[in-house]
Amino acid sequence: MFGAVTVFWGSPSVHVLAWATGLYLLATAGAAFLAVSVPAAVAVVVALGGVGALITQSDTGVAVSALVGLLVLGVSELVQGFRQRGRHVLARDWMISGVVGIGTAVALPFFISLGAHALLGVAGGGAIISGVLWVLSGLSLRHDGRTPSAEAVN
Repeated sequence: MFGAVTVFWGSPSVHVLAWATGLYLLATAGAAFLAVSVPAAVAVVVALGGVGALITQSDTGVAVSALVGLLVLGVSELVQGFRQRGRHVLARDWMISGVVGIGTAVALPFFISLGAHALLGVAGGGAIISGVLWVLSGLSLRHDGRTPSAEAVN
């Protein structure tokens, strides 16, 4: 949803930026809290980033709030991926998602002067890439997790 807003909203105001980014970070925090691999403290930091985006209602405030939340989440995913490499099927996906989150966070400050549309584009681009990654990961897990049929075993 967040990615679609960033793509299809032609000239968003700073309030659209703040609400869209804030709600995206809060939803991401909720998903991170439910994930077994992400510490609860990381989810809290991402949620605080969402609240910060909603409260500041400014390009700089939203960018800094998103930077902190996405950077902490990205580093956490990257570390988890390296720790679980070779032991967990999702390790590679965590590393990729971590790099995307860190890259998005690091890029945000360079687009503050370009306004809400540019900031939404950067944050939304990262969200779309991560979303596609996790959908493909889920489909792969589902496909790989199927039990072989009796005919295939014989």
